[in-house]
Amino acid sequence: MSTQELRRVEVFSQVGGRALRLVDAAEMLALSYRQTKRLWQRYQLEGAAGLRHRSAGRASHRAKPRAFREEVLRLIREKYGGSAQEPRFGPTLAAEHLAEEDHLSIDAETLRRWMLEEGLWTRQRGKKRAHRRRRPRKEHFGELLQLDGSFHAWFEQRGPRGCLMNMVDDATGITQAYFGKEETTWAAVHVLRLWIAQHGVPLALYTDWKNVYKVAPTPKQELHGEEPLTQFGRMCAQLGIRILAAHSPQAKGRVERKNGVHQDRLVKKLRRQGIASYDTANVYVQAAYLPDLNRRFARHPGRPENYHRAAPCAEELKAIFRLRTARWVSNDWVVRHQGRFLQLLPLRRCYGPRQAQAVVYESADGQLEVCYRGQSIAFTEIPAPSHQPERETSTVHVPCPRGRHRPGPEHPYKRHAEKEMKQRRRRLLARAAAARAAGGASAPPNGSAPAPPAATPSSSAGDISIGEEDILIEVKKGTF
Repeated sequence: MSTQELRRVEVFSQVGGRALRLVDAAEMLALSYRQTKRLWQRYQLEGAAGLRHRSAGRASHRAKPRAFREEVLRLIREKYGGSAQEPRFGPTLAAEHLAEEDHLSIDAETLRRWMLEEGLWTRQRGKKRAHRRRRPRKEHFGELLQLDGSFHAWFEQRGPRGCLMNMVDDATGITQAYFGKEETTWAAVHVLRLWIAQHGVPLALYTDWKNVYKVAPTPKQELHGEEPLTQFGRMCAQLGIRILAAHSPQAKGRVERKNGVHQDRLVKKLRRQGIASYDTANVYVQAAYLPDLNRRFARHPGRPENYHRAAPCAEELKAIFRLRTARWVSNDWVVRHQGRFLQLLPLRRCYGPRQAQAVVYESADGQLEVCYRGQSIAFTEIPAPSHQPERETSTVHVPCPRGRHRPGPEHPYKRHAEKEMKQRRRRLLARAAAARAAGGASAPPNGSAPAPPAATPSSSAGDISIGEEDILIEVKKGTF
């Protein structure tokens, strides 16, 4: 019974106990006296069950046929129910595919109720999150675009994992997307070029703090008040697009929620189409998926003014969307770029840049252009110099004795050394002889016989004639 019916039971029970009159009951129930009297008679005959609505529990005249319900639930189980590896379709997306592919029109809420009754769907309640204040939408189309990369198994087990570059307008929710392998500069350039070709140049981009979009300044740059620019940031600066970096995922809530929509709807649509490659997926996304998504979920901006600017011509866009790298030019007019050797061909034969910086531009297709002082220079690519590997040989150390250097006979040392040595020998021998003469006939420590004196007592030490044989004898005896 409903709350209203239970309220009537309570009031009529007071009437039966003579605590209230029917007039008072009519005023309390906000009914007329005649209607209250009819209900009181039904309460007296049938009790509380008589106050229940007569249509309760009966099938609606607008209900779907039983066969139709069974056919819809069979298709849900077979085609859209999913499995352990494949997530199942939600009621809203399943209702869309039933209308498009199986030509069975059914309301999403009716299908949700049927799926809940059959156990094909469960209510998903999110966890409690901290309170955050919602930022109001921008009022103008093109005033702010939110850009983010979503990594997911877009092809499930059929293909490799990839990154979907997702761009959403903050005022209208209009979406642009592009598949790539990673969240790189070129992937961001591709999705931005698609947006510019379709709508024009926006006013600002809202991105993550990633080195693709924005980097923190170094202490030296902070000191000089310089703002560092990445390759993508430089391209946006040339187009007049400001890049704003978010400090949390919740700040980019709209593009994050749109990533969740893609991860649910797009994965299942790619499965239905049998797509398993990036190129085919990009064609399908641009031709069928995004037009239908924008038609369903886009909204009108708060103000009618469009903040997009006119897109530059194709040549200007091609010149802007290039990687710019400064490289030094060697003395032989060669520039090295990513392991490639570029031989410059200056206009003048005897003049060319050397020991200077040139700028190398690289397009998305790999095409290179070298500029020096704002002028393009022709070049040819030359092979890298070959480095022959050294032979591995065992080191053998061969001893190499060096002969002692002996001066020649005419060397000053030779001429004076011989004379000095002779004089030194005479002095030593004279002292030895004087020591023996003073000692007398004392025997030497080893007990051997005393040697005869080298000279007579009357002769002086300075007049003693000493030969080399005497010197050798004295040295052998060890007297000095």
